[in-house]
Amino acid sequence: MAREGEDPGMAKASKVKRQRKKKPKENKTRTVHANILYDNAKGEENPNRNYANNKIKTTKYTVLSFLPKNLFEQFHRFANVYFVFIALLNFVPVVNAFQPELALAPVVFILSVTAIKDLWEDYRRHRSDQEINHMDCLVYSRAERRYVERYWKEVRVGDFIRLRCNEILPADVLLLSSSDPDRLCHIETATLDGETNLKQRQVVRSFFDLDCDFDPLKYNGIIECEKPNNDLNRFRGYIIHQSGRRDALYKENLLLRGCTIRNTEEAVGIVIYAGHETKAMLNNNGPRYKRSKLERQMNVHVFWCVIILLVMCLFAAVGHGLWMFQYGDKRPVFDVLSPEGTDLSPIMSAIYLFLTMIIVFQVLIPISLFVSIEIVKICQVYFIHQDMDLYDEETDSHLQCRALNITEDLGQMQYIFSDKTGTLTENKMVFRRCTVAGVEYSHDANARRLAMYQEMDSEEEDCTSHSGTLPRRDSVTSHQSARVVLRSQSTKSHRRTGSRAEAKRASILSKHTAFSSPMEKDITPDPQLLDKVNECSSQMDFMRFHSQPMSQLPSDLADIIDFFIALTICNTVVVSSPNQPRQKVKLTSTKSIQSNLLRVNKGSSSSSLITNRSSNRGCSSLLSSPSAESTLTKLDEEQPPRGLEHSFGPVPPCYNGKAWNLEDGELRYEAESPDEAALVYAARAYKCSLVGRLPDQVTVELPHLGKLSFELLHTLGFDSTRKRMSVVVRHPLTDQITVYTKGSGTTCANSLKIFILVSFIKIVSRTQNYLNLYAADGLRTLCIAKKILSKEQYACWLQHHLQAETAIQGREELLFDSALRLETNLQLLGATGIEDRLQDGVPETIASLRMAGLQIWVLTGDKQETAVNIAYACKLLHYIQAKFLCSSTDQAAKAFHSNFAPFEIYPSSSPSSSSHTTPFTVLRLGLVIDGRTLAYALDKSLEDKFLAVARSCRSVLCCRSTPLQKSMVVKLVRNKLKVMTLAIGDGANDVSMIQVADVGVGISGQEGMQAVMASDFALPRFRYLQKLLLVHGHWCYSRLANMILYFFYKNAVTLIFWYQFYCGFSGSAMIDQWYLIFFNLMFSAFPQLITGTLDKDVSAETLQQLPQLYVNGQNSEEYKPYMFWMNMIDAFYQSLVCFFIPYFAYADSDVDLFTWGTPITTLALFTILVHLGIETKTWTWMNWLSIAFSTALFFTVALCYNASCPTCYTPSNPYWTMQRLLQDPLFYLLCVITPVAALLPRYTVVNLCLTEYKGGGKLDFEKWGGHFPPVPSGNYTLD
Repeated sequence: MAREGEDPGMAKASKVKRQRKKKPKENKTRTVHANILYDNAKGEENPNRNYANNKIKTTKYTVLSFLPKNLFEQFHRFANVYFVFIALLNFVPVVNAFQPELALAPVVFILSVTAIKDLWEDYRRHRSDQEINHMDCLVYSRAERRYVERYWKEVRVGDFIRLRCNEILPADVLLLSSSDPDRLCHIETATLDGETNLKQRQVVRSFFDLDCDFDPLKYNGIIECEKPNNDLNRFRGYIIHQSGRRDALYKENLLLRGCTIRNTEEAVGIVIYAGHETKAMLNNNGPRYKRSKLERQMNVHVFWCVIILLVMCLFAAVGHGLWMFQYGDKRPVFDVLSPEGTDLSPIMSAIYLFLTMIIVFQVLIPISLFVSIEIVKICQVYFIHQDMDLYDEETDSHLQCRALNITEDLGQMQYIFSDKTGTLTENKMVFRRCTVAGVEYSHDANARRLAMYQEMDSEEEDCTSHSGTLPRRDSVTSHQSARVVLRSQSTKSHRRTGSRAEAKRASILSKHTAFSSPMEKDITPDPQLLDKVNECSSQMDFMRFHSQPMSQLPSDLADIIDFFIALTICNTVVVSSPNQPRQKVKLTSTKSIQSNLLRVNKGSSSSSLITNRSSNRGCSSLLSSPSAESTLTKLDEEQPPRGLEHSFGPVPPCYNGKAWNLEDGELRYEAESPDEAALVYAARAYKCSLVGRLPDQVTVELPHLGKLSFELLHTLGFDSTRKRMSVVVRHPLTDQITVYTKGSGTTCANSLKIFILVSFIKIVSRTQNYLNLYAADGLRTLCIAKKILSKEQYACWLQHHLQAETAIQGREELLFDSALRLETNLQLLGATGIEDRLQDGVPETIASLRMAGLQIWVLTGDKQETAVNIAYACKLLHYIQAKFLCSSTDQAAKAFHSNFAPFEIYPSSSPSSSSHTTPFTVLRLGLVIDGRTLAYALDKSLEDKFLAVARSCRSVLCCRSTPLQKSMVVKLVRNKLKVMTLAIGDGANDVSMIQVADVGVGISGQEGMQAVMASDFALPRFRYLQKLLLVHGHWCYSRLANMILYFFYKNAVTLIFWYQFYCGFSGSAMIDQWYLIFFNLMFSAFPQLITGTLDKDVSAETLQQLPQLYVNGQNSEEYKPYMFWMNMIDAFYQSLVCFFIPYFAYADSDVDLFTWGTPITTLALFTILVHLGIETKTWTWMNWLSIAFSTALFFTVALCYNASCPTCYTPSNPYWTMQRLLQDPLFYLLCVITPVAALLPRYTVVNLCLTEYKGGGKLDFEKWGGHFPPVPSGNYTLD
């Protein structure tokens, strides 16, 4: 209300201004109210009215908008605009050459074909949308006071939804209630990111203490959260209760659309984002569209065709002007007056004729080329998909082509940039060996077990190929089979929301637990270490019986038990039973339930460290850990000292005295990364088993000691910068606050401090030596360490961490610094070596690709020794290495300059100035460079020298490189050397590299689908890259290159041009306009489509046996500029022959114009078809059928047209022309002589080239094979 005495208009204006000022601030967040409060309100009163509904519409058109919108999109192509302009120009009487309606036919046909294709694709999207929108879900209705079934499309932001087990989420939902006693909800994200392991989501903290089912009518909160975005791993906001209390919201509280509820009977949530504002839909970008290298070259030649067209029109216009000028004042009888009835001057006649000739010579520009290329590429993609050699039985996945218009680029690759883990290797992490307290345990029996599994795998593959069934990774019980059916059915019902291929693959993968094959989990323990574990357990059992303090345990045995405890609890593994959902045993007493929930409510909140998934290869998603605020409160509470009886109690309070029944089946571990699963299975082999995980405690079962519950105080998740993970727990045996840390050797070594005792120094030194040995054997290494904190130290750190959590500015940096403060002064316990086996066929694939002339670079985040060992195993490194390593950043620039001399044998000042095709000698050297040195090598002042060194080496291996460095290396090579690049990877950290390359390939492996979703092509295995490039890439490039050249040739056979010399350059034609219009569009179109789709210049077997043939595409041998001009010259020659032989044959005869012009058209068709036959390498029945069909179509149309249309083209009369020609022997003679004379030069040249190829081919193969001259040996190292 305005103040007294104030003008109401001014008050209204000031109110509007205040609203405008507030508007930018309001746009930063989203406010969500419960819809049940506004059921009876008008639409304008509902605060959620402006948010998107849940109806999905991925179609581009509606019934009304299809025609204008589709035409608008097609007119974005300059060629379509050009042809429409030509057709409209034909409606101008003074310049028209054909009947206006007939001239529109080619353009209308091309636009119609494209429109029908777009309409069919859009109809398929519409059907998929309808299926998704009409799926059912339970939404709370205030009127009926219960949950009612509604379609997905009827769901709105602010609705309460009840979710059941194995049900798919219809929208992004904030979790408010769960039937799980720990207030957790388990979801599977296989259809979203391809990961089959379960993930935990947590009820909002303020709803933990509910002692009954959630009642939506009692909900009175208001949610403030961030605007819709596509970040799957971030969600921030808070919920405001009626009392004014605020509770923070995190990504652990949000259930994303497309995920599936698992192992949770019921859950209730409120919709936050719906429809196209959900994170899944915002991440759905669809197929990627790029312009291929061949298409860019083709566009240049289309431009040259336009230039040739203008030159011919100008020549004809000048000729017509001179023809008219020679008559002077006497007008010729054939002169056409102007529209006003006056005579036209020669200049104006020439100008009008110029426009007329543009219409007549429009066939020079291939109007159907672009749509033909699209059709051929779609057919090529179809045949690639049908190749069973690119099908993987284990995952039931085919090759996926996500970019439909760069298939020919696969045949022109010059550099391949590959990730290592999961791309070259299986990403099946198997515990191989370890060192504890400076003592190494080699696990020889485990090594023999792995060797036996390798033999069994090959035998299983043979058996599977005969039986035709999919191999199972693990044996399952009958109840597991039922669970498999439920999961596969759920995935099947959801496959409509995404790619069908991805959904099918997710269905197969969901039949077993991720990272749980027998090879991965059945670890054979080392006898010596197992004896020590049993000795330690027996001593601890003895100490428990005699109530002795833990400090009396020998340090070496204490390190062993701490080592396995760290392996067991320092992870995010979810525990489940194979025979039942992960459901805790409900306590019978209400008092016990209340106390347990109170304990959970005190200690549980969201994770304290949020990491970015895109930069993480390992376990990036954090389990919920108690917040700093709640933990401080618990620390301040007075806790009675624990006795040894309680510490050693075999039954934790939360398990209600019920021991684990092994008859129910072994425990199942749902891990987020194979590394975590390998370590947990290794600990289980030594009877140190993870048996339960709650938000605030982890339960471990130890030999002789039973179950021990570790109170989980904090979790610091793994990230790619720290390269380690830590958990803070209260040890049940000592009641001490203990930090357990696992991470890479380098980062953990930086956190270790040199202790005064010499024994600790020896342990660190021995462990480092073993780490080097493990890395040399190609094993992935992790260090295990611990740290004991006093209550005061932890409270001080926690106070600072709480400030970092609540900071607004620079929150991520403060949390990172806080984590580093905790992870210092660590005590080293030991280290592990995990084996990641090479994928089958990787060495052979790399050898073939290198023989094909491809330069292969491996960009990995692993340490140098591991990466080099894998590089040797896959035959990437054969010869001398040139290592560029530096321990300090200041040495990098000096090292580069001082050690560059051995490579100063090539001009390195401007590597971009020379093309890849320029002769460049490659030495027998392998370059190994680490990430720290690579950062300097990528500097502007050194990048040219780095490229000169790298280009002169046979292989390049970049280790310890970050995702950003990977993309920078690819971009540098692509832009500086002007080469075609391919990047292949399987993880989220490879996405940037995949997107930067000319062609990105994703491996649909163990690390989810992030790389696949960002890629142009997706492969199940690395070995399939060989056939994709060497066979399909070669074929696609060869077919399209020859088809484009044939198109230019076919359209350049301009017979009418020669007739202009005999008609005063008047634009007249001796060919019927029906033939002229439909000649290239119908009569000669089908055979070239068949050849462009099916032609094979070399068989698949030969291409794989002789990879050197791939160089043909790398050097663009099939499509060079001179070939375009040679085809244009040949077309002009053939047009001369096809014109003048009939001209002289019918000279001085009484035939009419069309009786002479129709044979010319027929001879041109025969010549073009025989020309295609000469260029065709592989003949199939479809080739013969297409040529016969084109010939039959032409004669059928001609006979029908000449018989039924005597006055279609007045004043000329085409009646019975073809019928008379078929009775003339001269016509048949011309049909034999003319094509032979026209094609004789081309046939001769082709045979000479084949003879030369057969004579010198063997030498060429040896040259292409990569046999380079020997170079002086040497080892270049920068230290």
